[in-house]
Amino acid sequence: MADPEPVALPAAHGHEPLAGDLARPEEGARLVVFAHGSGSSRHSERNRWVAARLREAGFGTLLLDLLTQEECDRDAHGELRFNIPLLTVRVLGVLDWWREPVGLFGASTGAAAALGAAVRRPEQVPAVVSRGGRPDLCAEPLGDLRAPALLIVGGADPEVLELNRSAAAKMTAPHELHVVPGATHLFEEPGALPEVASAAAAWFTTHLAA
Repeated sequence: MADPEPVALPAAHGHEPLAGDLARPEEGARLVVFAHGSGSSRHSERNRWVAARLREAGFGTLLLDLLTQEECDRDAHGELRFNIPLLTVRVLGVLDWWREPVGLFGASTGAAAALGAAVRRPEQVPAVVSRGGRPDLCAEPLGDLRAPALLIVGGADPEVLELNRSAAAKMTAPHELHVVPGATHLFEEPGALPEVASAAAAWFTTHLAA
């Protein structure tokens, strides 16, 4: 598997490109696109660690910032980071850029954008994983989702856990709520992040692998 390399992607409704780190999949393998949410970026140590585990499982990875640097600099109050329709359009732009089927891995508000993009592009998104995500903020009806979705939530993150339970109840596509015992929102507890990576790799292996 190739090492990640910097890439610049066109930003829908943006004046600057989106920044990403792409590790191209080997021939016959699939790409997993990471959609980072509020307060995070492609430099997130947690997502970079999970991405490395997915590469070990045979997938390519793209860690992507859904906001441009200029947008991050002026987003002092976080309005853009919670603009789910904008983030969803940005994920759709990445799908247009890559053109082949991908898996989507979303965290926080990035999970809402990933799920929304999967609703709108069922033919290109065979699987979605959400880590500590906000599926309740998805801009599209969750009942229209066709991609199998794995919702990973910390057992010690009660508010987000309840939001994910409510969102899962609206899904008709295959889905699973995976609760990591004792984990808080950032999955910083010993063993929590490896469990996230293992569950995500198994989900993508089942539902995404070509």
